[in-house]
Amino acid sequence: MSQRITKEELLAKARKPAEDAMKLHSFYHGKMQTMPRCQVRDFNDFAIYYTPGVAEPCRAIKTDEERVYELTNKWNTVAVVSDCTRVLGLGDIGPKAGLPVMEGKALLFKYLGGVDAVPICLDTKNPDEIIRAVKWLQPSFGGINLEDISNPKCFYILDTLRKEAEIPVWHDDQQGTATVMLAGLINALKIVGKKVGEVRVCLNGIGAANVACTRLLFAYGAKPENSIVVDSKGILHKDRKDLEGEKEIYPDKWRLCQITNAEKRTGALPEALEGADILMSYSKSGPGVIQPEWIKNMGKDPICFVCANPIPEIWPWDAKEAGAKIVATGRSDFPNQVNNSVGFPAIFRGVLDVRARTITDEMCIAAAEELAKYAEEKGLSEEYIAPTMEEPEAFVREAVAVGMKAQEQGIARLKTSRNELYNKSKSMITSAREMADALVKAGYIAPAVT
Repeated sequence: MSQRITKEELLAKARKPAEDAMKLHSFYHGKMQTMPRCQVRDFNDFAIYYTPGVAEPCRAIKTDEERVYELTNKWNTVAVVSDCTRVLGLGDIGPKAGLPVMEGKALLFKYLGGVDAVPICLDTKNPDEIIRAVKWLQPSFGGINLEDISNPKCFYILDTLRKEAEIPVWHDDQQGTATVMLAGLINALKIVGKKVGEVRVCLNGIGAANVACTRLLFAYGAKPENSIVVDSKGILHKDRKDLEGEKEIYPDKWRLCQITNAEKRTGALPEALEGADILMSYSKSGPGVIQPEWIKNMGKDPICFVCANPIPEIWPWDAKEAGAKIVATGRSDFPNQVNNSVGFPAIFRGVLDVRARTITDEMCIAAAEELAKYAEEKGLSEEYIAPTMEEPEAFVREAVAVGMKAQEQGIARLKTSRNELYNKSKSMITSAREMADALVKAGYIAPAVT
């Protein structure tokens, strides 16, 4: 019989990624580099790839701008754009300090989705300047991933660019978080035997993540009137006079005051959690933000998504001890990771493969449903409600679901069959992993030692 792991051992394990991060970031001096896509047979090839031969594809694109997707790597390249004003649980740390996160995002894009991504940290906090910068970048990229931009300007930036940009733009802290949350919740509800239209939901924190979660949850069938939202000052309700004066600054928060909390509860998180079936928390990094006794007052077999980074609002083992049936976090070193990493690489894979003009909520729901279906086929348990990064087939199927939904909605520039899309996605995702492994085996990337 295996020995029970102590809390001290669990804490030591939870601290190890941070310790190893300093060693390996210094060892590798960053996580991404530029590699050629083409073969250089000899130096005469530079007359083809550069001057004078390169003038011919330039003329072709000038005549027909859509050919840029055929003749350059724009078709597979995404910019990860941030002003680094809300990085993980660290806050406004500036563009230089935020660069490791954006590099990490680019690594996940490539290794998990076969997407070439470029980290771009902007030295401005002005939302209109960020919008202009993204528009200036459009010719070189097939899509834009906005990242770690503070609330409320992140909503204005995303909404504006979705209307005005000619390439798909999404904010991963909004749409990506909500997509993977929904995938995990679909299966968690199956395990506890509850229906999305009947559950009582408590959402703790109302930044970019939970605003998007409410939108996707309600679109999927959760009832706003059965939901309670809590911000830093307490429960949202129609009589929150402090928010009425800020409804133009925080329109989503004010809207939620009107449509949620039919019981008109007041108070803070402990009061909001009484009798709740689901806790969806994207708030302050913990531990200690959520107390075990609050979870004890939730309904039967509660589901707790405690997803603050880098440390969840309560340690998973403490939540389970308090009665939570299923606990999920944003961390890959705990069971049930409901983190964007199983969403954005494959979603952009599907978007790029059909050249979708935007990324809709329906595409996000299609991705969530496919992820949930994949995990269910593998076999659900209290510690497995969503696929992990170690399951490449899940990413392929998710990409296909997104690409097919984009075509169904009429926002794809390319038409392709499910089988063709599957084969392309699988090839791109598989080759990205194999290339990275091959570089290590060949000695061009040193083995990681911690």
